[in-house]
This record gives sequence, C-alpha cells and structure tokens, in this order.
Amino acid sequence: MEIDVLTLFPRIFEGPLDESILKRAQKSGLVAVRVHNLRDFTHDKHRVVDDKPYGGGPGMLMKPEPIFEAVETIRREESCVVLMTPQGAPLTQERAQEFSRKPHLVIICGHYEGVDERVREALVDEEVSIGDYVLTNGALAAAVFVDAVVRLLPGVLGDEQSAGDDSFSSGLLEGPQYTRPPEFRGMQVPEVLLSGNHEAVARWLAKSARQRTKERRPDLLKED
Repeated sequence: MEIDVLTLFPRIFEGPLDESILKRAQKSGLVAVRVHNLRDFTHDKHRVVDDKPYGGGPGMLMKPEPIFEAVETIRREESCVVLMTPQGAPLTQERAQEFSRKPHLVIICGHYEGVDERVREALVDEEVSIGDYVLTNGALAAAVFVDAVVRLLPGVLGDEQSAGDDSFSSGLLEGPQYTRPPEFRGMQVPEVLLSGNHEAVARWLAKSARQRTKERRPDLLKED
C-alpha cells in the first residue's frame, strides 16, 4: 500500500510514523507513507494557503488551488482521495478494513474552518471523521487514520490473529486480559485462564467480551 498525506503541518507525523509498528511496516516495505507540505504547491512568495470565506464568518478557509494541484500531481487511477473532516462518516473498524484494501490513499488534512467546498465536489472520494469532536487540525486525525489502516495490512502485526481479536473486529469489545504474575497485590488471574483447558478459556473469553460490551457499549450488541 502507498499513502500520500497532504498537510500544512508535516512535522506532526514525524513521531507516529517513526515509531513502533508503523516504522517497521515502512522499513519492511509493507507500506510507503509520504507526507507533503501543501505550501509547496503554492506559487506566490508568501505561500498563501488560506483566505476569508465568502459571506463572512469567523476564521479562515483553505484555498482550493494548492489542494487541487497537490492531488492532481499525486493521484493515480487507482487512488482513493480521503478528506479528514468532522463532517465525514465515522471511522469504524469495518471502514478501516475497507481502506486497508485500497492500493493508494491520498489524505487531505483540513485546517482552519475547513476546505473550499469545491475540493469536496471535485476531488474527494471519501470523507472521514475519527469522532464527534473538533481538533486543531486534520493532521492529528490523519495520523490516527493511518495507524488504524496500516495495522490491518497483512504482515504488519506479528500475530495475524491480533487484528481479528481487536475490539470491534468481532462486533464486541475485547474482554479482560492478564499476564504474569498470576497474583499481584492480592489480585488473582482467573483460574480458568491458568487451567490449560482451551475450550473453557475460549468460552470464558467470549462470555467476558459480551459482558464488557453490555456494560460499556450496549449499542454494539445485536438484538436477539
């Protein structure tokens, strides 16, 4: 997979892309992530990327020219152009899976009061929101989006079952998990997990996942 990110703040990605799983995925050639500064696609000496919105209102709006030039320079026939915006459809595990099957993502990071509507109309294939709240800029949301998608690529996680066991992948939240030592400050690991009975462990994990989902996210449970 290839990912090109268009942003006004490239340095925001230096930490997330240079650590842990994302770093290893790039080093092993499973994904190529390139971050582009939208100011590099301007042609005036002040590298202007924003202007006041027509009709008035607070804040500034991202101009269409740099975004159009950037996308048209980078986009290919198989590309999917994604706009990070609070107005987009919520990012779910299912949608992350769908995006992980795309060969090339071009991600536009909004900022200020958003982007000129003509960007949406002419360039964007998908609009994505990572939650019902507003961030200072779309680069932060894009970093979350990239992480959620890249970890689902075949070979990225050390254990191929890991992604399938994640919260939301099965439709439920992941249940409680334990590791050594079996007793810590008076708190015990459930006996069933120490029993070696794989069927009993599987039943306990499934029951615990459903119980946790019922307590914390009952909206995820399908009606019987």
